[in-house]
Amino acid sequence: MHLDAKRETAAVVRLLEKAEVVYFTTIARDGYPRTRALFNLRNRGQFPDQAHLFEAHGTDLMLLFSTNTASTKLNEVRANPRVAVYACAPGDFHGAMLRGDTEILDDLALREALWNDGWERYYPSGPHDPDYTVLRLFPRFIEGWHEGAKFEFELDVI
Repeated sequence: MHLDAKRETAAVVRLLEKAEVVYFTTIARDGYPRTRALFNLRNRGQFPDQAHLFEAHGTDLMLLFSTNTASTKLNEVRANPRVAVYACAPGDFHGAMLRGDTEILDDLALREALWNDGWERYYPSGPHDPDYTVLRLFPRFIEGWHEGAKFEFELDVI
């Protein structure tokens, strides 16, 4: 990874640690993109108990998401795992789009580690709820805007 990519990767990590939500885009059956807002579990202020899950992922920018097993988004990921995630801090004129293939994880320990009080509204049976699924993304391509300039680069594939 060249110096500019290292600098921008560090800036994207800082962005992900403060962006309130991320926008998750899948490809629908009709071939058009579908975007929805998801919890940004890398946001240290909102999810301090999960920060340790990302400590070893400063350069690969791994993202984790929770979603309903019965959701349209999960069906779309099953059909086509290629997704884009957008994070932004509008007041800082900083945004980044991260693209890659999403994985559906079936890891009870991870589901428990991601669990937050109040999520019972989404998953009434808690972290063991069969309608609670975790997705993971190791982005392969990043592009965005930071410090008045556009950037784009590929990440090393895991």
